[in-house]
Amino acid sequence: MADERAIGIFDSGLGGLTVAKEIIRRLPQENIVYFGDTGRVPYGTKSRDTIRKYACQDERFLLEQNVKLIVAACGTVSSVAADTGEGLPVDFVEVVSHSVSAAVKATKNGKIGVLGTAATVRSGAHKKQILQQLPSATVVENAATLFVSLVEEGWYTADDPVVLETVRRYVEPMQAAGVDTLILGCTHFPVLSEAIARVMGKDVTLINMGAATAEVIAKMLEEKDMLNTASSQKHRFFVSDKADSFCKTASVLLGEKIDENLVETVHVDAL
Repeated sequence: MADERAIGIFDSGLGGLTVAKEIIRRLPQENIVYFGDTGRVPYGTKSRDTIRKYACQDERFLLEQNVKLIVAACGTVSSVAADTGEGLPVDFVEVVSHSVSAAVKATKNGKIGVLGTAATVRSGAHKKQILQQLPSATVVENAATLFVSLVEEGWYTADDPVVLETVRRYVEPMQAAGVDTLILGCTHFPVLSEAIARVMGKDVTLINMGAATAEVIAKMLEEKDMLNTASSQKHRFFVSDKADSFCKTASVLLGEKIDENLVETVHVDAL
């Protein structure tokens, strides 16, 4: 029997669409409900208590949409407030642990870099989990605080000198340490993959949290017989700020055009 309920995905803004893109690519038959908290982006500069509050509100909203699974497509929430998903009536998936497993599997020299928001790096979640799986690893973390703003402004092309110089500044510690694997620890960051890869070089493996998470979700839904086998597909998008400013950049990040009629604005106070 087809489980046509949607997969619920939330993020602080547009970056979570990179996770949605990977889920759609891996599970093209699934319906998606996406909530981008564009009115309160970014989460990465907020306090732990504020992040937890926002995460709970986002999860509550998605539950109201009758989703079958909730994905915290936000590196900050996954690092700081993943426990908010405990006790929900549906399965909850974060993005940190799956990217860590992919990085540990990929590294050859045991030197792993992590780029994240300030809150993500401060939490130490990636480093802790990497060392649990690979105690001999060297982990180099850096808070790429301007990356989210670049992506939200639509500045992410690899031929933009401003983008390249910003990337160089943030990855310098990773280059100095000789990492061969780099976790893009915020869902906005894969948008900058081409620029980051150009600076880091072809011998460094970039870990996309969305791709790693999509594989886990596919396996989970199959094992629980929750796949949507119906032919119909519908994606819905919600934001907490103006919908019209969302569509252009969101279409680029998702890799397909988003009809403005499919985007609704949600008042944050109502969450």
